Amino acid sequence: MKTPVKIPSINALHQFLGLKKPLNPLVSVFGFDDIKLESETLLNAFTTDFYVIALKKDCAGGKFKYGQQYYDFDEGIMYFTAPNQVLQFEDILLNGVKGFVLAVHPDFLYNYPLAVKIKEYGYFAYTANEALNLSEKEEVSIMQIIENIGREIQDNMDAFTQDLLVNNIELLLKYCDRYYSRQFLTRKKANHDLLTKLEELLDDYFKSDKLAEKGVPTVQYMASELCLSPNYLSDMLRIQTGQTTQQHIQNRVIEKAKELLSTTSMSVSEIAYYLGFEHPQSFHRLFKNRASLSPLEFRQSFN
Repeated sequence: MKTPVKIPSINALHQFLGLKKPLNPLVSVFGFDDIKLESETLLNAFTTDFYVIALKKDCAGGKFKYGQQYYDFDEGIMYFTAPNQVLQFEDILLNGVKGFVLAVHPDFLYNYPLAVKIKEYGYFAYTANEALNLSEKEEVSIMQIIENIGREIQDNMDAFTQDLLVNNIELLLKYCDRYYSRQFLTRKKANHDLLTKLEELLDDYFKSDKLAEKGVPTVQYMASELCLSPNYLSDMLRIQTGQTTQQHIQNRVIEKAKELLSTTSMSVSEIAYYLGFEHPQSFHRLFKNRASLSPLEFRQSFN
């Protein structure tokens, strides 16, 4: 991958895309129709110091790489990037692309609860996952909010402007959160396949010597093996099963611990080390928390 182009400000983004100077240096919304690039200009990898929320559709050819996965532009997709994340395009000509871009600098949210809340929206960390696909009805709802934001930026600034803009940005994020939840639920087969692959990975891990060598598998490790971001994997599992990736891993650890406690003469400490725990006390706490019995009490229940 080429070194990403660094775009440090919203004003620099406008200059890069051939747009007029933004009316507000900390928040901007524009359509892809407004972009004035040479007809043969290709957009490659770039990173920004601000949040980017965009809807793209109707692109004639080319691939868009969001993290580890590629997407065609046959249908509209939304993607979200936080400051310092990388977006990569391959063979994308922006001519003919429809949709919008909303850029929000973190300073614009200063002193608002959203400055903290925005970091809790997991999809900003979906660096290697599926983007958000909208239904026609959902797209209409999103575009209405974007139009409100655009009008508010265009109007003369007054004492209400920033409050209304922040409120609309937060409303947009909440709707996207809802639509991601819908997407997790409606893609049952794909999600079931992911869950099956996760269980197979855990089976292989626990049957090999990796536990003793590397310890309990981390969420990051499992997500990497599935070519997903940790946030996306946990959010998908939470919607499908009510448990996060960490909880799934812990369940498998407890299952393996119960097997060893009931079928071997290994001491509790030996089992803890075998399962990859650096300290037996950590294993003891996890086991009692999940099994409502201490490891020794569980073993004694078989006598």
